[in-house]
Amino acid sequence: MSQFLSSIEPNIIDDELVRKAIEEKCPENLGDFARGENINFKVVTELQLSFKCILQINNMWPFENLTKLQLDNNVIEKIEGLESLVHLVWLDLSFNSIEVIEGLDTLVKLQDLSLYSNRISKIEHMDTLQELQIFSVGNNNLTVLEDVGYLRRLKNLKTLNLSGNPFCKKEHYTLFVVAHLPGLVYLDFKLVRDSTVRFLHSLTGKSGNSISQSLCFVPALGAGSLQKSGSQKHATAFVEYLNGSLLFDSLYAEDTEAAKLASLPEVGDLLQAYPSWIVSLSENLYNYGLEEYEKREAEVSKFYKRLHEILTVNQQESKRIITEFEIQNQVRLDEICQASSGDIAESKRAQGKEEVLQLWDALMTLETLVSNDLEELLQNFKRSIDVIASTFIENIQGIYPFHSVHCRDLENQHHEKLMETIIAILKKLDEGELEEDLPNDVQKLLMDKTSIVNAINVSHSIRLRKIDKRESDMLCNIYQW
Repeated sequence: MSQFLSSIEPNIIDDELVRKAIEEKCPENLGDFARGENINFKVVTELQLSFKCILQINNMWPFENLTKLQLDNNVIEKIEGLESLVHLVWLDLSFNSIEVIEGLDTLVKLQDLSLYSNRISKIEHMDTLQELQIFSVGNNNLTVLEDVGYLRRLKNLKTLNLSGNPFCKKEHYTLFVVAHLPGLVYLDFKLVRDSTVRFLHSLTGKSGNSISQSLCFVPALGAGSLQKSGSQKHATAFVEYLNGSLLFDSLYAEDTEAAKLASLPEVGDLLQAYPSWIVSLSENLYNYGLEEYEKREAEVSKFYKRLHEILTVNQQESKRIITEFEIQNQVRLDEICQASSGDIAESKRAQGKEEVLQLWDALMTLETLVSNDLEELLQNFKRSIDVIASTFIENIQGIYPFHSVHCRDLENQHHEKLMETIIAILKKLDEGELEEDLPNDVQKLLMDKTSIVNAINVSHSIRLRKIDKRESDMLCNIYQW
């Protein structure tokens, strides 16, 4: 128990404590609340029990019509005993020793809740507070920034105070919170500016993703997660399944007819030549995709580096201005205290007011400058990304402009040669000129000319669709990015 409790006896909430609280609040109306020696609890709608050294919340069940309850600046360790206060709209439990958010399930009308300066480490157990508009949980032990996402279920939340928690020191704290809670109007006693919201919206680009989805990667970027490897890097570069013979292997995967025909010498030779072209083409596209990926990542990294520089300079300049004001203000206060006459003191106060206005102007000027810098940074970033992305798209839409041939052209040429070869084999077979013995499954396949031609055409169509899908996937991914 705290050192404070060792010198002061903890209180309980009883009739005497309540009576004193009502008398302090409105002594002229005490008769309306009292009935003989007892208090008419049903009449009480507001109750202030601040600074009463209360250790435990109890005996609150008679206050069935209470709408406002202040229990701040006590030594309460647990939220309990509030189940009957179903009409409560305003609850202040700040400056206590509470460790867990709990015991609020029945307070469905609650609009304003303050848990400022406690020992809370997790935002939880608030699902029923759908009317909550103002929530203060600053100066607690919240360390996991992602836990803020829990508050998305509170659709009416407009004002949120998280200042003083450990996760507030993270680089993209404000952007992350605003991204996950787009309905916020005030965050940490500051208006959520339109420029911040527009910046977050711009991050969604053409993907159609929500702002929160777009900002989920911000902390990762700040932590240097741009360095990817293996399949993860291939996927991010949109070139998965293009290195080596993966594309060619996928074209013939599950094509049983092609496997049977490969036993024919002429067809085997043709199939041996085909992959060398398609693999070379895939490798070139694969390398090109990785180069473009590095360009995109470098541009994004440069953007966040510049963003950090702008915000850091702004913060440093703001701190300098505020520090200078605080020093001047302290001097002014000393002068007022030591003033020999009321006129001198009033003059010093007037100067102090003028300095406050100057401070306001200086900070607002800084805010305008940083807003303009961010707008310019964002526009330049978007222009650079548009150039990089459009160039990548144009090259991919050429299906694929290497070796002066296209991937579809290679497949069409291969299909024509394969069809010519099969027809020549069928002709030899009809004329009895085919010398080697064929496997039974191949003989059955070659017995019906119409069937073998149809099978080859179907295989060709499947391969073309796979090529088209690979192109479509790459284009969709870059558009989404």
